[in-house]
Amino acid sequence: MDAAVIEKLQRYDTPTICNVIELFDVRPRNQGYMDHRIQCQFPEFKPMVGFAATAAFRSCAAPPAGDAYGSLEQQLELFATLDGPAVVVFQDLDAPPVGATFGEVMCSTYKAFGSAGLITSGGGRDLQQVRDIGFPVFTGSTICSHAYCHILHVGMPVHVGGISIQRGELLQGDENGVTTIPVEIAGEVADISEEFVQAERHVLDYVQADGPKSIEEFTSRRQAMGEAMAALRARVART
Repeated sequence: MDAAVIEKLQRYDTPTICNVIELFDVRPRNQGYMDHRIQCQFPEFKPMVGFAATAAFRSCAAPPAGDAYGSLEQQLELFATLDGPAVVVFQDLDAPPVGATFGEVMCSTYKAFGSAGLITSGGGRDLQQVRDIGFPVFTGSTICSHAYCHILHVGMPVHVGGISIQRGELLQGDENGVTTIPVEIAGEVADISEEFVQAERHVLDYVQADGPKSIEEFTSRRQAMGEAMAALRARVART
């Protein structure tokens, strides 16, 4: 994927990206995004955009053989097969999670090999150190120990935050949550997001300005916003 598309997608918050995807009518509105169990740890960071590098994780008992990071090289090799920067996506198979999926060493390694961030249904640790290296992480919890951590099923589908994620799926996430972006419309989503933001300004500029308000003017502004969004919807329907 063109790096310019990734850069454009990073300019907009995740709710805006979700709203623009709805214009294309490619999936039901209650699908394609992670639920409340996945929380952004560093809301001050700009949106994370990248392609899923999937794996599973366990820490409740020692693996039968090998070391805790025995599959790390396999993950790093997976990065090179993706269409852009990797977002590491872990499904923690322990219920509830026992140990932290990541810490400073893992996140520093992922970032060094070009990863844009990490998502886990389990826990994380070393949060201050991970914040200091500027690496976005989204977690289900915070846990101080890595216990018997080991990585499994690299590149296989995972289930995180209520949705299934395939290797290579395009993801965008910020303090509001994480959504998938269908790759076939990613360029168009990036291109028209600014027009969608401007359509919302019809209402926002009015209601956020000082001074008295009238229902009549609000109705007029809301109608103008609706017309602008309808024009966007009609345009994407023809593509």
